[in-house]
Amino acid sequence: MAAFKVLIRNALNRMGYSLGRYPFHTPLYLQHTARRMEHLASLQIDVRGKTVLDVGAGVGDQSHYYLDRGCSVTLTDAREKNLSYLRDRYPACRVIPLDLDYPSQIEGAPFDIVHCYGVLYHLGSPKEALAFLAEQCSGLLLLESKVSAVHESNVATFDEASDLPSFSVSGQGCLPTRSWILEELRKAFPWVYLPKTQPNHPDFPLDWTEDVSDSKTRRAIFIASRSPLENDILTTKLPALQTPHL
Repeated sequence: MAAFKVLIRNALNRMGYSLGRYPFHTPLYLQHTARRMEHLASLQIDVRGKTVLDVGAGVGDQSHYYLDRGCSVTLTDAREKNLSYLRDRYPACRVIPLDLDYPSQIEGAPFDIVHCYGVLYHLGSPKEALAFLAEQCSGLLLLESKVSAVHESNVATFDEASDLPSFSVSGQGCLPTRSWILEELRKAFPWVYLPKTQPNHPDFPLDWTEDVSDSKTRRAIFIASRSPLENDILTTKLPALQTPHL
């Protein structure tokens, strides 16, 4: 494992992470981002003109979704290299440091929408992070995370390489189950939903009854809300089967 991490680190250096964009602008990463944003749009959740906290924005490739809809967006990240890039890319936006393993209160909170895609599983304290995000949110928390396929409610923690640009800053990561995330969100929000659809990408499984012994990546999306959502695409239950958004 150590040798593998060294190979990844050397590859990142050779491929130009010093430019501030790698690994976020590789073809595979861009495809993944595009499928997630297409899926978010398909959920028909009205975000126009809202205040948005974009958590773990990286280099801001998902932020366009809200800016294009007239939102006031506050961008956050835990790495100064990403923050510097965000300031250059979005000079009209407020850009602030935020480490969800050691968070501090954010000026302007609560926000209408908190967007947290691809961050939770890079944290050592996911329970505390979800509670913090709920405090920053007056409307909707949109959450996407890698998850375990195990059906029980639990969360496993493990070490991550903190010096890799898209990994954990603290060196700790986690893999929660869908039921664990659902339970934690229900502690803070009266309404929690999952989409009946998934992004059209291999990381987002459609059949949750499959064998859980393999090691393939699985991701899920959650929408936590302060008020009920009348939306036929969403369900308050953990779906065993989902369909792809095409």
